[in-house]
Amino acid sequence: MKIDRLIGILSVLLQKETVTAPELAELFEVSRRTINRDIETLCYAGIPIRTKQGAGGGICIARGYRIDRTVLTSKDMQTILAGLRSLDSVSGSSYYSQLMEKLQTGSSDVISGKESMLIDLSSWYKDSLAPKIAMIQDAIESRNYIEFKYYAPSGESKRTVEPYFVVFKWSSWYVWGWCRKRKDFRLFKLNRMDKVKKSGKTFEVREVPLPDLSNERVFAGGIKVKALFDPEVKWRLIEEFGPDCYEETDNGKLFFSADYTDPDNLVSWIMTFGDKAEVIEPKELRKKLLDVAETMKKTYGRKKT
Repeated sequence: MKIDRLIGILSVLLQKETVTAPELAELFEVSRRTINRDIETLCYAGIPIRTKQGAGGGICIARGYRIDRTVLTSKDMQTILAGLRSLDSVSGSSYYSQLMEKLQTGSSDVISGKESMLIDLSSWYKDSLAPKIAMIQDAIESRNYIEFKYYAPSGESKRTVEPYFVVFKWSSWYVWGWCRKRKDFRLFKLNRMDKVKKSGKTFEVREVPLPDLSNERVFAGGIKVKALFDPEVKWRLIEEFGPDCYEETDNGKLFFSADYTDPDNLVSWIMTFGDKAEVIEPKELRKKLLDVAETMKKTYGRKKT
């Protein structure tokens, strides 16, 4: 919106001595002609803007002009800006960076020079993830259905969903909404969603419960796992489950006991340790691992043609 851009331009001018029209055009993703019109609008509004021609020239604001300082403390501002930077790491636009510019206006005296917290929510799939998040957020605001192909352990399916929340949990992004196929609220993992598009149809907002993000709710069923690990992989157990997840045995092995929720993921996880892990219980899991190992042996034992 134009008003947001005007505030953003004013914010930049208040913090920098001089800025050029091309720099503003790139920052706000508009043409240079649009920036020139915005500068005229700010001048008509009584903002004392000056332009300088030639080398070292550009657009600046008269010295002494300022906006009242924020009532937020330095800690308040650092916390807010850390949150905005974290959202900016997965944003497909410059919205959050522009919002940070607005918040920083007139607040230089309460913002310390060095940042103490940096949060990056992006993933290896940032290029494909950011457009999905932006599209879903837009659909939430406009109350449009989203349609997509979903890949789950139970198979592939086409879904039409009323989106209500974009959720970050377990180092992954999800959308929480009403699934027309299941006639219930569901949590969908964005990395499993393909061909996501916003439908032209709108929906009536229903009473929306907040998603229950506990492991027990999202991953139904519990598996009591007991296993022995070599001490070389202690760092992985601590990283994934914490320093109290194991007991050291007399022979130096690490006895691990935990509740796991997904049998397929459990098999995959155990196999990443290779011969550094041995499952004790449940017996069904030991058999499954043995079957997988024997199948792999047959596969890799074949002569290549």
